[in-house]
Order: sequence, then C-alpha cells, then structure tokens
Amino acid sequence: MKKYTSIFFCFACILFFGSCYYDKKDQIYIQPTATVCDTTNVTYTAVVAPIIKTNCSMCHSSAVANASGAGIVLDNYTSLKVYVSNNSLLNSILQNGTVPPMPLNAAKLDACTINKIAAWIHKGSLNN
Repeated sequence: MKKYTSIFFCFACILFFGSCYYDKKDQIYIQPTATVCDTTNVTYTAVVAPIIKTNCSMCHSSAVANASGAGIVLDNYTSLKVYVSNNSLLNSILQNGTVPPMPLNAAKLDACTINKIAAWIHKGSLNN
C-alpha cells in the first residue's frame, strides 16, 4: 500500500507542478499582423491602371471589348473616366446590385484594391 501511496504522491506532484507554469500571452499567441491599405497616394498611372489591367483588360481592352466586354473599354484613362463619372465602375466592383458585378464570374476584388480605386475616384479621379 505504501508503494501505491508514493506513486500517487509523485504523480500528483508532477501534475501539480507541471501545471503551474506561467506563460506570457504575447509570447505564446502570435497575433496576426494587420495589413495596412495605403490609399493616401493613389494615382491613375501607378495604382489604378495596373489594377484595371490585371483585373479588367481580358474583357475590357480596346482589342476585345466588342467581343467579350459589351463594348466597354477600360484600358485607357479617357474611356475609363466615362464609367467613373456615371458611377458604374465603382458600383460594379462593389457588387452592390446597381450594375452587373465585376469581375464577371470571378471573385470580388479584395477590400484594399476596392478602397484604392474608391480613394482615387473620391480625390477627383485625376489622370496622374
């Protein structure tokens, strides 16, 4: 009986002292880093045009717009400005139901990309 008592005592000590380890929360739990969306210096040439080229030009470039993009050309500032002025560009990428959602049959653009285009529009959609 004494043998079982000492085994039980050793086991209880291991559990008790093993569970009393204190960790620092900030060292255990890695906090995800927040991604910052910089919309302060959004220009047509540096930011908006590349977004349009990457996400819209396969259907809305001058070469294919009549065949696959309902005649909507977005690959140059002058053509794009028409859809900015009537709010259809922003409404389409916001996918708010007022115009057909874009990109068509694809995932909605990420929030940062949309915010960059919106910032450019709200700052006057300059050809800069």
